[in-house]
Amino acid sequence: MLVYGMFLNLGETSLYRAMEKKGIAKISDPRIVINTQDYSLELFEKGILLKKYRAVFGTNHKTKDWLGRKNSTPLGEYFICRIDTNVKYHKEFTLNFPNNKDAAEALQNKIITREEYLEIIEYSKNHECSYGNTSLGAGISIHGIGKYNLIFKNLPFSFNWTNGSVALSNEAVDELYSIVKIGTRVTIK
Repeated sequence: MLVYGMFLNLGETSLYRAMEKKGIAKISDPRIVINTQDYSLELFEKGILLKKYRAVFGTNHKTKDWLGRKNSTPLGEYFICRIDTNVKYHKEFTLNFPNNKDAAEALQNKIITREEYLEIIEYSKNHECSYGNTSLGAGISIHGIGKYNLIFKNLPFSFNWTNGSVALSNEAVDELYSIVKIGTRVTIK
């Protein structure tokens, strides 16, 4: 099965080759769209799809009532608020989850307290990574696979194993690392 997965990955085009094919010399305003239905992360530059990566998610990502559920990948509009290269899963781009919209919905559904809501809003005002000491949690990110990269990137099927984050192969994260920055917009749908 792993050999079949390795065969599937052989034909993958590098980001720079994909840019060349689209006539784009430099990425100045990257945008990421993550689609939980087709297990993908798409990278755009000025509305042009540059490359599509295979992604996996949290174990509960398919539920409609994801907000407040353990190991759920959140849905919504976020931005990268921290980039870290010294982590267990190779490299990591932390998202500003929970954001104001998540906090308002969680307060309305009695998942968090008014105090937790106000803490999230305060962090959001300063464009920081979100306050994590709530029932919603925090620390949702896009990251690599880490030391098991060879195995998981070559599975020919999707195996959701994260705590709600989005996992890509280490090689895919390296490509994104070369162009994303703090503030890069991320949509998860």
